[in-house]
Amino acid sequence: MNKIDHIFHFDQEFELEAGEALPGFQLKYTTLGQLNSDRNNIVWVCHALTGSSDFTEWWKDFFTEGSPFDPREYFIICANVLGGCYGSTGPLSINPKTGKNYFHDFPKLTNRDIVRAFDLLKQELGFQQIHTVIGGSLGGQQALEWAIFQPRLFQNLVLVATNARHSPWGIAFNEAQRMAIAADKTWEENDLRAGIEGMKAARAMAIISYRAYTGFEKTQSEKTNEKLDGFRASSYQQYQGEKLANRFNAYTYWLLSEAMDSHNVGRRRNSIEDALKKIEADTLVVGIESDILFPLREQQFLADAIPLAKFEKINSLFGHDGFLVEFDLLKKIVKQFVGQKPLIIIK
Repeated sequence: MNKIDHIFHFDQEFELEAGEALPGFQLKYTTLGQLNSDRNNIVWVCHALTGSSDFTEWWKDFFTEGSPFDPREYFIICANVLGGCYGSTGPLSINPKTGKNYFHDFPKLTNRDIVRAFDLLKQELGFQQIHTVIGGSLGGQQALEWAIFQPRLFQNLVLVATNARHSPWGIAFNEAQRMAIAADKTWEENDLRAGIEGMKAARAMAIISYRAYTGFEKTQSEKTNEKLDGFRASSYQQYQGEKLANRFNAYTYWLLSEAMDSHNVGRRRNSIEDALKKIEADTLVVGIESDILFPLREQQFLADAIPLAKFEKINSLFGHDGFLVEFDLLKKIVKQFVGQKPLIIIK
């Protein structure tokens, strides 16, 4: 099956939840597989904070032959989020009103804005129903918002290592990372590389929240008792910062971390519980036992509040990143959930 990249253009003003507007936008999206004649075999993937639309790069094992979403049977789609830097309109894009890059002038986004942009793409493609929407972390927050916004759109909802509102703990981690970016002397400049050294430090902070003590103990322990410096854990943190700096930018990192912070499905919906009761999709919620950023109780809350939701736990040494590392366990859980269900037409 051929993987294909596409661009969706929306050429009207797009009002944002925080009060500003974009004069239009584009979304880059990637597809794999083929629509069946009933157009009811669609799987929509929502990516995490620094992910791209190319889901085969970061969740490859989910979309191969024999996987939960075998491309011989399903049509899989993922869009780079609004505000992203992998082909969708974001801070490095040209503002058509000024002819210059947005940079710091890019408006504040929320997950609801991002989901509304996804929904406009869905309308453009003529999808009347989606078999499964799946997302982890920030992508899980967006999948959840979408299932509340359009409760009859999805047959299945799969939420991995995510929550109904971002916690004070998670917000504190993100704020510390933004402080690191702001401490970079270049951050106030309008430049493609502004804040990049600060973002390296921010990513190193994030990695600590994404992993667990046991994971670092297993992978970064020293082989000798004699070291005074040059520790494996130190070089690993440096490596993670450099790796992200080579593919991302500080503007998008800042923007999407703020979108994560503002995530709260209860906003203007009476309560979080009332919002979650609106979901009609068959729901699977998966948590990672060692996740300190999105602790297990957040997924248990979702499973308890969403009607007839199923909850599964993954034991992992790798904390929050377990949803990207524990492919075999996650594949087994998801396959059991969706594998025996027929493709149906949602009326």
